[in-house]
Amino acid sequence: MNRRYRARRYPFIVVFAVTAACAGVFWTGPAESAWNFVVPAVEVKPQNGVFAFPQNAFADGKAKHFEYKHSPSQWVRFFVVKSSDGTIRAAFDACDVCWRHKKGYAQQGNFMVCINCGLKFRTDKVNEVKGGCNPSPLKRTIQGDNVIVTQQDVMSGQGLFQ
Repeated sequence: MNRRYRARRYPFIVVFAVTAACAGVFWTGPAESAWNFVVPAVEVKPQNGVFAFPQNAFADGKAKHFEYKHSPSQWVRFFVVKSSDGTIRAAFDACDVCWRHKKGYAQQGNFMVCINCGLKFRTDKVNEVKGGCNPSPLKRTIQGDNVIVTQQDVMSGQGLFQ
């Protein structure tokens, strides 16, 4: 092979190698990188098997998104929102239909919107209406001034995040 031919081929090989390396990093990153959540979540840890949130943290009516990492490969996202009727509600940040698309929900006024399909769900129906593209309900209770969600209930939704 002559020298001139190798010199012309060299930049192409470098560009190809860099592109392949970048593609490899993108495609083989950790499982979480495949999730396309638009709304950031706060990582939370349970205390004595429960997540306790002060009720007044939801007084503004804005959904708060949380993420619990049980282990590097086991994690769950959920949100808590004070709905238009004044009730504090909780749901997984996924639904029975669109969870495979790995996008979750965003809030628009008094609605939670599926980022994948665009369907809107009234906040006062979160935790009441089940199935389809509705946010998958998450059991919560009110104890004193706190909203309580158990670690066991959070982990029951793990299948939506695999």
